[in-house]
Amino acid sequence: MSRSVMKNSVLRLLPGLLCLALPLSSCSSSKHAKTSATFTVTPAEQRYREATERIASKKYDNAILILESLMFSTRATDLEDDVLNSLADSYFKTKQFVLAADTYRRLLQQTPDSPFAKNAQFQLARAYEKLSPFYELDQEYTLKAINEFTTYLDQYPSDDSAQAASDADMYKKLMEVNPSNASYKQKYEAAMATLSNESPARYSSQAIPLLREKLARNRFSIARQYTKLKKYRAAEIFYDVIVNQYADTKWIESAWIGKIEMEIKRENWFEARQSIEAFRQLFPAKAHLVEEASKKVVAHASNSRDPKSKK
Repeated sequence: MSRSVMKNSVLRLLPGLLCLALPLSSCSSSKHAKTSATFTVTPAEQRYREATERIASKKYDNAILILESLMFSTRATDLEDDVLNSLADSYFKTKQFVLAADTYRRLLQQTPDSPFAKNAQFQLARAYEKLSPFYELDQEYTLKAINEFTTYLDQYPSDDSAQAASDADMYKKLMEVNPSNASYKQKYEAAMATLSNESPARYSSQAIPLLREKLARNRFSIARQYTKLKKYRAAEIFYDVIVNQYADTKWIESAWIGKIEMEIKRENWFEARQSIEAFRQLFPAKAHLVEEASKKVVAHASNSRDPKSKK
């Protein structure tokens, strides 16, 4: 083991070692080590400890009441991100996803260097994913979920399994010393999740295509509704959205066919012919699906060239 690796390991274990050396009452979380000779616990720290005990007992509603009262009194203190993270997680556990998303975002904005930032970014995306409705409804939250999952992958492109294994081992030992500490439990579970098949990066990568499928289906549904209303220009616009933005979804072939149908109905023969050729190049095995449309375009061209057809 190199000297730098050994140094990093010692530094990462230091908070836990301090908690072992000091009375348990002086350690509210792994990142807080008291330097006062008397190791006094502030009222805010005592209240936060009560909240973590409620969380450990899965009494999330009681924990929320305590944590909400601490949101402003712990602003710009060492407890700020602890409170926000625990509150956001409690909202999430009780399926209050709008409040959870707002609190995770607050944590990211107010304490961007927090050790909870990575989890907050992932959970922010998951909260929006939970809020994503049935495909026929407004898809604002679906778009937000995609954006936040993408941000997570941009910032944390891969999960460090070696780091996660080390974290899991460290927090497991700290939990043996102080089993009621919710922060230890949360970080241990996060490390174990990283080591499992449902790691945040893998989950994010799998969630984005599913959400994009829902968006494409939503656009396709709107296009079909406009078609039924004989608003062919509006329908074509939504088919074009799928063609240009959701080519990776299963709705792409149907969108091309719908686009061609709208161009023929609007008598945009030149555009229809171009679209038919593009479809044949993109989906050569499905060329028969646009055969009827192709015949209509050819027939129109023949009629246009035949002087008798104009009489």
